[in-house]
Formats: sequence, structure tokens, C-alpha cells
Amino acid sequence: MSDSAADLLNGEPEILDEEKMSAAAEELQKYKDLIQCADDERSRLLLEKMEAEDGKKKAQKEFEDLAEIEHKLGFQFKESLDETQEQRKNLDRVKRDLQRELQDLQNKLDRKKAETVSLQQKFKIKAEIPVKRMKFTQTEAEEKEDRDEDVSGVFTVTQRPSFLLKGGQALITFEEENVADQILRLAKCSVACDKIKMDVKPYSLTLEPSVKFEVHIKVSKKTIKFSNAPPTLPEERMTDRLEISFSKASRGGGEVDSVDYDQQNGTGRVTFVHTGVAENLVLRKTFSVDTGSDVKVDVLPLYEYQLKKFQTYSGVPNHTVLLGGIQDLLDEEDLQDHLEIHFQKPSNYGGEVQAIKYVPTGRSLTAFFNEAKEETDG
Repeated sequence: MSDSAADLLNGEPEILDEEKMSAAAEELQKYKDLIQCADDERSRLLLEKMEAEDGKKKAQKEFEDLAEIEHKLGFQFKESLDETQEQRKNLDRVKRDLQRELQDLQNKLDRKKAETVSLQQKFKIKAEIPVKRMKFTQTEAEEKEDRDEDVSGVFTVTQRPSFLLKGGQALITFEEENVADQILRLAKCSVACDKIKMDVKPYSLTLEPSVKFEVHIKVSKKTIKFSNAPPTLPEERMTDRLEISFSKASRGGGEVDSVDYDQQNGTGRVTFVHTGVAENLVLRKTFSVDTGSDVKVDVLPLYEYQLKKFQTYSGVPNHTVLLGGIQDLLDEEDLQDHLEIHFQKPSNYGGEVQAIKYVPTGRSLTAFFNEAKEETDG
């Protein structure tokens, strides 16, 4: 502030000229403007402060809300994690239980398979059946021709029980059953082979189960089967051509009662009125069918068969003993002779030998048994 203004404010009497008064007024207005600007700035700053505080409070509120949400989400996540872990534990327990159950079922299946194999071996029909000579004994009384439309036959098939004899083993059959019992009571038998003694161990035999069944066969005397009849004509016309051709005696046929034809696989049946025609055609094996050009078809007999009286049994060779642990000290025949001599002697608890068979090391032999006597076949 200038001295003139100060003097004026202090009330000092002084004469101010117009120019000084104007300058003082301008300067006063200037300070008033500055004070007004300062007040405006102060108001603006106060307003900004208040807005900042409101923003801070709002931000604080948003932060608190977000923290609350985060807390809730964290709690939910923990609950979900705990539930998931519990479910995983439950699934692990269920998995272990299922694995144990699966293992138990697998073990049961293995036992069932083993039992099935055992039963199949016990009740099997398919077997290597030795050739058996058959003798014709009698015929049944013939019936009238109109009733005798089939040729019937019954065949009894018996599988003899067998035993696989391996190298270093022998089968010996005694005349008396008690001799075999005496030998089986011995822990071992010392057999003299020239100057060397050999310990042989006796065993009882366990034979595979065997089967016996009847095969009932009926062969038609009036009906034949045919095959390889190509579909060169429509099915109905082809059926007519087959009937006409099989009716002609010049082609080896006879009066036809009925014809069945399957066009898809080219097979069918022809039934004749009289017997004898079917038999002749079956012997010829082929027949010429007129379909515009001759077509050769195969002729087969029509037969039916049934398996009846199926039985299983297990034979026990009470007279036969299995000898094991035999060493190849001599050739096959000499060693078998020494074994037979040893077991014939009562002093060795033996007796009369009915049959004996020794198999050297590296070979094998199948022994077959029947009800009448025990024997071995190579």
C-alpha cells in the first residue's frame, strides 16, 4: 500500500489530488479483485475437497462392498472346494469299491470259466473215437410200402476212457485186483536192471470222463434235397420247371408229389409219390433240370438225426497201476521185460501180469480202456 493511501486510512489530514485518489481507488479495486479471486479459489478448493471426500467415501464404500463380495465369494469358493473334495473322496471310495467288486467278479468269472472247461472236458461229446468193427445181426419186420417212407437206423457211440502215458512212465495190468492194491501201498519199488537198481514209484490212475450216446437217423425214401439251382427264371416258373423235370422218367425221375424251392439260395426239396426214385437220384448225385437249357443241380439225401440216451461215466482201472520215474537204463524192450519180471514175483508183492506197456523218454502214448479188460493202444 502506498503512503498516500496509508495516510488517508489513518485519517491524517492531507489534501489528495484527483489523480492520487484515482490511483488509490484502482489499487483498492485491484486488491478487492484479488480478495474475490482468493475467495473464489478458496470456495472452489473447498468444493473440490468436499467432492473429493464424497468420492473417497464412495470409493471406500465400493471397496467395502467389493471386500464383502470377495469375502462371500471366498467363502462360497471354500465351501465349493470342500464339497468338491468330499465328492472326490466319495468317488475315490466308490471307485475302490467298484474295483474290488470288479476284481471279485473277475475272479468269479475265472472260476466259472475253469468250471466250464472242466465240465466241457467231463461232458464233451467230440472225441477221438477208435474205429469199431460192426456186425449185421438182424432186420426188423418190413411194413407196408405206404407206411415205410423212411429208412431208420440207431447207432450206439461209446467213447472208451483213455489215459495219456508220457515218457518215463509205464502201465501195468495185473490179473488180480488185490495185487494192484498191494503195489499201490508201496512208497517205491526197487527194480533190478542187470547190475543197477532203479527206484520206480507206483501211482493210481485217474481217467478222463467218457461218454456214451445213441444216434437215431431217419433217411427219407421219397424226398430228396437239391442245391445249386440258379435263379435263371422267376421263382414260380422255376418251381414248375423243376417239377416237370423231376417227373420225367427219361431223366431218372418219377411222379412228383410236391416241390419246395428257395430262389435266394438255390436249394429245395422234391417229394415223390413212390419210393425208389429218391434212392436212385441220390446215387447219381446230380440231376439235369430243363430251364430252356439243361442245368445240373446237386442231389442229396434228406435225413434227420437225434442224439439220445447221452450218458457220462468214469471208469476206474482197478487192475492197472501207473509206474513213474523210470530211467532209460536199457532199451525199450529190455527195460519193459525187467519191469514185468520184477512185478510178477510175489516176493516183490507182485503177481500175474496181464499186460504192460513202457514209454521211453521223449515219447507219449494214449492208453484206452474198456469194460471187459484193460488194454493199451498206441
